[in-house]
Amino acid sequence: MPSTADPLRIGLLQGGAVHPALVDEFGDYVDLFDAILGDQGVQLRVYDATSGQLPAHADECDGWLVSGSASSVYDELPWIDALSSTLLAILDQDVPLVAICFGHQLLAQALGASVTRADVGWQVGVQRYDLVDGATLPHGVGFPDAHAGGFHLIASHQDQVDELPPGAALVATAERCPIAAYTVGPRVLAIQAHPEFVPGLSRRLIEVRREAVGPAVEPGLASLDQPLDQTAVARWMAATWRT
Repeated sequence: MPSTADPLRIGLLQGGAVHPALVDEFGDYVDLFDAILGDQGVQLRVYDATSGQLPAHADECDGWLVSGSASSVYDELPWIDALSSTLLAILDQDVPLVAICFGHQLLAQALGASVTRADVGWQVGVQRYDLVDGATLPHGVGFPDAHAGGFHLIASHQDQVDELPPGAALVATAERCPIAAYTVGPRVLAIQAHPEFVPGLSRRLIEVRREAVGPAVEPGLASLDQPLDQTAVARWMAATWRT
């Protein structure tokens, strides 16, 4: 287990890229995650899972981070099956793992849970997620008093986990996203929202996808002036990798 003084070598298992029309302005996933994790002593190594770039061994890095994706976890794509197997190998070797959005869904599916298109439609913009009773956060992780009992992050998804995977514990929920975050023991954290997303990127994504997002467009855009809990969630991620 790395000490708080040691840099964390985290493998970013990337399931795609930020929308190509927005990469020049906002950067790709590695840039977005760097912006929130740099202060946590995290050094990212990118593996492009869509091109078959996956670790040969689960302990190649101190921990792993799974990004979002424009794909759905139930798409019949060879790289998704290969990434799913990699996640199970990481769990089997007890190497710390944080899974975000698509990653949150793929991990649940790999563990036997169902992931489907949400009946409530797209969720975009800033959303509040409530910590469930009894949820335990790592030492040193907390949220501002104004957000007591929950946290705010940007969402961008139309698929959701339908049921908690076997062996997992629910840690956060929302009215329109019942399984918003879960853990699998102390070394695995999965979050549906995007802690790395910033309001400007979310705004542009909503506008680019306006027709597909539909009724959620205007509420999503109106939500983007709310403060985010990116720093606290970044500490939560880093604490998971250091467990």
